[in-house]
Amino acid sequence: MSRPALGRYTGRFPASVGRAVANSHTAVRQHGARRQALRARGWGQANACQPFMPPETWHEPKEGEQGYRIIVEPAGEGYRHVVTPDEVRARLAQLPESFIKPLRVVHLSKMTRKKRGMPLYGMQWGSALYLYPMELSLVESYDSPPKPAQMNEARMFGGDWQQADRGQWRLVWTPEALRDFYLNNILIHELGHLLDERNTRTIDRERYAEWFATEYGYRPTQAQRQARRRPVVSRHG
Repeated sequence: MSRPALGRYTGRFPASVGRAVANSHTAVRQHGARRQALRARGWGQANACQPFMPPETWHEPKEGEQGYRIIVEPAGEGYRHVVTPDEVRARLAQLPESFIKPLRVVHLSKMTRKKRGMPLYGMQWGSALYLYPMELSLVESYDSPPKPAQMNEARMFGGDWQQADRGQWRLVWTPEALRDFYLNNILIHELGHLLDERNTRTIDRERYAEWFATEYGYRPTQAQRQARRRPVVSRHG
């Protein structure tokens, strides 16, 4: 069975996690187990000389295959999928057809004990995009504060960072805000990685995926987002 070049495992991790991935899969597990790494968009680009064990099943591209399919696994105990297959299809249908042509699978993945140690929102691997489930409470808990960019990004889509007791932090979502975040950020960001055939360095691939998610995810839907946040003014006294 063929595999893509190791450097194609791309996504978005905080820099410290990206370095851990480059060192070894064991380092990622140890880092995630401390629950200090904020949930991210998948693997940092790995060093091809180092061992790497991706957490997902490889979807072998089929010769002559057209279009993409959506695979849905049970989310796992205590978790829920953020978006439905129909919502994914509707969002991707808004993009140019050429953007979707290389895509073969969108996989709504199951949460496992192993994956809980590698907190992800999504991942791109080969011609497949993976979206990960969220806690049923829609509250993410962390042992360290978010970086300014992480705080601002969540707020852009309606996520609410809250500092809890003893240095703990929580990221609280509403179902609507989290759906917006997945459809107009995570999904589009990972698609940007799939379409990026030029860049090889992690920093360049991340820069491109960030631009792609902003240009084709956040900006086109900003008017809807503003309308949702606009207060309703009653005409009646």
